[in-house]
Amino acid sequence: MNLQAALNDAQQRLTQAGVDNPSLDARLLVAHALVLERIDLLMQSARELNESEVMAIAALIARREGREPVGRILGLREFWGLPFALNEATLEPRPDSETLVEVALKLQGLARAAATPPPTPPARGGENEALRVLDLGTGTGCLLLSLLHEWPQAVGLGIDQAPRAVQAAQENAARLGLDQRARFAVGDWLAGVTDRFDVIVSNPPYIPSQEIARLAPEVRCFDPLAALDGGADGLTPYHHLIPLLPAFLTSHGLVLFEVGLGQAEAVAAMMRENAFVAVAIHPDLGGVSRCVCGTIGRER
Repeated sequence: MNLQAALNDAQQRLTQAGVDNPSLDARLLVAHALVLERIDLLMQSARELNESEVMAIAALIARREGREPVGRILGLREFWGLPFALNEATLEPRPDSETLVEVALKLQGLARAAATPPPTPPARGGENEALRVLDLGTGTGCLLLSLLHEWPQAVGLGIDQAPRAVQAAQENAARLGLDQRARFAVGDWLAGVTDRFDVIVSNPPYIPSQEIARLAPEVRCFDPLAALDGGADGLTPYHHLIPLLPAFLTSHGLVLFEVGLGQAEAVAAMMRENAFVAVAIHPDLGGVSRCVCGTIGRER
């Protein structure tokens, strides 16, 4: 069997399994199995494969047929153009979440604040003067690390209740050369945090409990339940966090939440009821209201 035949077979198997984007997934997995760049699939299409190569491809395709996401098979998922390693305790980063990064970067006042000299990373206590970012439920660290990548003078703290998620985030920070400006800690949301932050981002669990069984198998079977289940109405984390957050913000500090389909107005109302002003809703590339943000807008 040559490479092109193996690629065709992989695509056919994924199509029959009902996988979305079978052609793209087949190319990614075949390239990974053969340790090739995707361009090499075309340039070496006539190359004959040996038995071990055929078996390596078959093993990866079988995992995708079982609906394991490509990112988990590869061990990496790209977010904001950066590679993030995954493990069993992390939610797989998705393009929808890039909306939070995009919205934060549009805030010119915060971008100017990021030009101040960098201090040491923020701890659970103490003060420092640079732009400070807090990521609640950090997972892979994709939100925090993407912002630090764009704001070279900023520092940040990411918190997650899962030790293995914190381990993944720390490893991602080191891989991206951001470990001197990012700190990660195991914690229950804001418990133990005493610092104040200029930007707080969070992609909390927001799937209503009864809807989890109806999610796509790529999500239901492979993303950690703790990162999905938002309680009866999907809003439990917002009810918990929003009343607490003003105490953790600097003057005019900004909060950005990711929300699920149909949840934006409810979350925006909660923020207005808890001292937030300039509350705004931003859509993702699919037109879904995905980011709710606001500022406390008062002097401390």
